Amino acid sequence: MAPASAVVSALMLPALALGAAIEPRGAEIVGGTTAAAGEFPYIVSLSSGGSHFCGGVLANANTVITAGHCSVDFSASQVKVRAGSLTWASGGTQVGVSSITVNPSYTTKNGVPDFDVAVWKLSTPIQTSSTIGYVTLPASGSDPAAGTTLTTAGWGTTSENSNSLPSRLNKVSVPVISRASCNSEYGNIISNNMFCAGLSQGGKDSCSGDSGGPIVDSNGVLQGLVSWGQGCAEAGFAGVYVRLGNLLSFVNSHL
Repeated sequence: MAPASAVVSALMLPALALGAAIEPRGAEIVGGTTAAAGEFPYIVSLSSGGSHFCGGVLANANTVITAGHCSVDFSASQVKVRAGSLTWASGGTQVGVSSITVNPSYTTKNGVPDFDVAVWKLSTPIQTSSTIGYVTLPASGSDPAAGTTLTTAGWGTTSENSNSLPSRLNKVSVPVISRASCNSEYGNIISNNMFCAGLSQGGKDSCSGDSGGPIVDSNGVLQGLVSWGQGCAEAGFAGVYVRLGNLLSFVNSHL
């Protein structure tokens, strides 16, 4: 297997251009379908300079949870949050951000983010409405079991080599694979703060621009956030997600 630095593709979409080898997953879904209105009332688009670069979730009227790697390169004054719209560029409610707090243990090794979570505080509260709701957080220590089907959503690219974003929210359902199997795929770099989901044959995955967005169980409970992966929807490489249940103390301390 190639070293991690050659394999990993982060999933954030930089505001100006897609990154090269290591690139956070920023904005769309591969092999998915269009999301319906109200299906993910807690999902938000994070933008800078009018361009979407990551997803996030509303935890309450004043708080967004997203990936740490979506947060380390921005100040609060540079970003905006849009909620309540199926399109990232218009509609719903868009507000500013008053503070960004990245998990103090956040780190990257060979481009792989760990403890990959951040909390954004909004400058204007976003109240619930017919199109806006708050996400249900997982139980402390929650660790999705292998074989469980989870669903992720985002505005990311629809193929690995695409440079354009879809305008409308997409979703895809993928099965969790064991941490041991995922470590076999990636060479023992999957920590207890991560879990993996995807098809062995590929074809369905989150992709560039989806980072920080939700992956939820059948009850709508937020089990994780889009984090990183080898390309998008490649055979033999599952998508890697933040295991939010293992990082809940940080999140709860900033709600």
